[in-house]
Amino acid sequence: MTHATFYIIEDKHLEADSDYLLHFACHQAALSYQQGNKVYLLADNKAQAEQLDEYLWQQEPDNFVPHNLIGEGPRGGSPVEIGWPGLRHSGRRGLLINLGQDTPNFAVTFPQVIDFVPCDENLKQLARERYKAYRLAGIQIQTATAPETP
Repeated sequence: MTHATFYIIEDKHLEADSDYLLHFACHQAALSYQQGNKVYLLADNKAQAEQLDEYLWQQEPDNFVPHNLIGEGPRGGSPVEIGWPGLRHSGRRGLLINLGQDTPNFAVTFPQVIDFVPCDENLKQLARERYKAYRLAGIQIQTATAPETP
């Protein structure tokens, strides 16, 4: 059974760091990788995927996370693979981190999903729609407040 966690992003996070959501998503990917999981980071678009890729490359050597954009890297992908809508990830992974505005129709193939509830009202409504779609797909859902610093 798939389990999903929706992290609620508060205004104060974005005031302190305009890229908080991307940093937090990369932090979650790194934690999952350190626990031995393969991760799929689903960006909203190619430009955001490239931002995630760049952010992961900028980590300290001790915190390096092997990753690649879809279509790059080894066959089967790196432990952390970054994609965007319209692409297919390369195989079984333990965690889906969804930064997209739409519900990925393949979310049920992952044991764990992380999604986000932004503070912007329009984006919050899209998160509600994703929540409903996950629930209809039989995914167990919980919510949590995003931490102060990822």
